[in-house]
Amino acid sequence: MSDTYLSPALSARAEPVQQRSADRITNLLDTAAALIDENGIDGLTTSDVAAKSGSSVGVVYRYFPNIQSLLRALAARNMQKFTDRIFGAMSEQPEEWMGAMNAAIDGYADLLRTEPGFRALGFGDVIDKRFLQPDISNNSVLAGEFNNLLTRKYGLVPSEDLSIDLEIIIEIADALLHRAFLHDKQGDERYIGKLRQIVFDYMSRHQDPQGR
Repeated sequence: MSDTYLSPALSARAEPVQQRSADRITNLLDTAAALIDENGIDGLTTSDVAAKSGSSVGVVYRYFPNIQSLLRALAARNMQKFTDRIFGAMSEQPEEWMGAMNAAIDGYADLLRTEPGFRALGFGDVIDKRFLQPDISNNSVLAGEFNNLLTRKYGLVPSEDLSIDLEIIIEIADALLHRAFLHDKQGDERYIGKLRQIVFDYMSRHQDPQGR
């Protein structure tokens, strides 16, 4: 998933064609993320983004016609950062499927700890559960990526059961990680540990005959 947060589907009014424009959008998104950490999503305003980023309100509107389009762009960038981390370097993937799933949990938890605005916004389900594709949820898109990884690299057999189980696992992970970081900025390891066990128990029946 490359340049997802700059795609026309995210309602950015003027897609950047020069590096300066791309840098300006990055600055606006970084500023919005920092303001979300300070004031929450409901406190985010176009004028605050403009002032803190050193831009005019007109510049913000040039790229994002409203706060919703800016939030969608920021959420899509969050998704891109996660998928780049998990799926971007296949040569660095763990040798076993559970290692890959643990790496995904660790990667998501690290973004919750370190990425501005991520705890509040995540992949944007708080604003639109279907902004990546109009007919399926964001979690379904992510489940499809994991399905491709697990069947292509780890030999799990493609099936309807595997697809559904991955969607269920991602929904469970979403809920448990949200709970783990609800009151603890570093994440409550009790919930994270339970998630690892649930993933292992739930997905073990799909492993290949060699036990990978």
